[in-house]
Amino acid sequence: MRIVTVRRISQVFFLVIFLWFCITATVGTAWWQLRGWPINWILELDPLTALATVLATGTLYSSLTWALVTILLTLFVGRFFCGFACPLGTISQATGWLYRRRLDGSARVEANRPRRLQAFKYYLLVFLLGLALMGSVQTGIFDPLPLVHRSVNLVLIPLADAGPGVVSDGPRFYASAWLFGAVFLAVVGLNLVLPRFFCRFLCPLGPLFGLLTRFTPWRIGKTSGACGDCCICDEYCEGACRPSGELIGGECVLCFNCMDLCPAGRVTFAGRASAAGEVWLPDLSRRGVIIAGAGLFLASLWEVGALGGANRDPSLIRPPGALDEERFLTRCIRCGQCMRICPTNIIQPALLEAGLQGLWTPVINYRISRSGCQPNCIACGQVCPTAAIRPISLEEKQGLGDFAAQGPIRMGTAFVDRGRCLPWAMDRPCLVCHELCPVSPKAIFIRTVFETVRDGEALSARVQGPGVDLSAAIAPGVNLASGDYYLRPTGQPEAALRRITGVAGTRLILDRPLALEDLPAPGDRIDIVVRLPRPFVDAAKCIGCGMCEHECPVAGLRAIRVYNENESRSTQGRMTI
Repeated sequence: MRIVTVRRISQVFFLVIFLWFCITATVGTAWWQLRGWPINWILELDPLTALATVLATGTLYSSLTWALVTILLTLFVGRFFCGFACPLGTISQATGWLYRRRLDGSARVEANRPRRLQAFKYYLLVFLLGLALMGSVQTGIFDPLPLVHRSVNLVLIPLADAGPGVVSDGPRFYASAWLFGAVFLAVVGLNLVLPRFFCRFLCPLGPLFGLLTRFTPWRIGKTSGACGDCCICDEYCEGACRPSGELIGGECVLCFNCMDLCPAGRVTFAGRASAAGEVWLPDLSRRGVIIAGAGLFLASLWEVGALGGANRDPSLIRPPGALDEERFLTRCIRCGQCMRICPTNIIQPALLEAGLQGLWTPVINYRISRSGCQPNCIACGQVCPTAAIRPISLEEKQGLGDFAAQGPIRMGTAFVDRGRCLPWAMDRPCLVCHELCPVSPKAIFIRTVFETVRDGEALSARVQGPGVDLSAAIAPGVNLASGDYYLRPTGQPEAALRRITGVAGTRLILDRPLALEDLPAPGDRIDIVVRLPRPFVDAAKCIGCGMCEHECPVAGLRAIRVYNENESRSTQGRMTI
């Protein structure tokens, strides 16, 4: 079998496996949903993720040891991952093939010639590793594996679910989907400018593989320095590594097109250097490497910004089980797995809530979701490939069993905005937040007061049996028959209240007739009173699940909102209770 055929089969296999794992990252009861599928396996093969987390934390998370397999194979045969396994590389190669079809031979050679800009990705790698060394892992923004996971999980699958729901049981929404979609379209679309544009100029994983291939025993090369003028190898080279001349070994992605198409059979894959000569890497300037090292300086400036300390955004809430902010940013690779798996769609990609260093990291948004954080859900921690969100048990989340002493995991604390709350600001009864609070005993409790409604004071009325006739109609917009409105003689705050059960024009029907002593005398007046259940939050019991915020009937900025005070993952926002 031709080696190119083997490479294509491998590319299709890894692409299908990748897409299958994206689909199975769905909470449900079907066999194709999350049932022990190793959905992070492609991510765990990524040595850049492993290296960045080791530099940032000093430890290697156990599941990332799969990256050692990739490293060992790369040390032995070269950049096989780029040519045989990378899903984004496969997508880029397919679109680049479409681009090449419209070009003649000389144009293909020109498109695949080496360019000085190919050195940029090496500078980017130095920059990102410098950030990681200072404790801020940003590799996931450019790393092709997290990038393609974000694009499929947060853009393509939600598009399929926009109608009746193909993968999920309903539509899913992500606040930055437009940005992820634009980035993905740009990465794919640039292949129509130059083949494998992202791989050649922007991918930081490629140069890491290139550095690992310095002493690779097996490599692509020519059997003799003499060669004809056909340049077919340069026409179809995926890495722009100049196979017809002095080979740039670190740029070869092992597409094997040159070896397969060479009419003279002068290109081989063997344990010797190319007879036409080779260089290890593209031309790198000392100045460029020094400038790339500015990542060390920038990471220090982020610390000066104090966004993780006194100046942090109080609305920045992380998923349950998330590490404290400093350690969280040393592990999170922005892969979007936690956002994809969340059944209530509350985990969203951050923009600048956590500063630039927190771009696209997972944050909680209770408004865009289907509900709050379900007390019986621990999915996000089970799928995080780097344990930025550590895996927790239901007992730990709910504070049961061995965790009863420390109590449930708190994501934050709810606060009532009395200027927007219906019972507080608008004299409208509302019990939604109290009724939906899942904590037992409830963290949201009620204190009931009775207040005279606007334009409902000292009204002229006449008693007729179980009803009262008003001399004028009450102002529209108030549902007096809702069961929350009462009558009371004016000036008698201690008098017994009579519930209004029906309204017919200016006649109010009461649940029971007014007592004889309560009958208004001629000239007496009555008040219309509303019962207001005003909510209060017990901060010692609130877990910050956000059920109240999500269901609050006040549109836009909710009248009850969760902030990160009292969160379990950090003591910086601990409240005095």
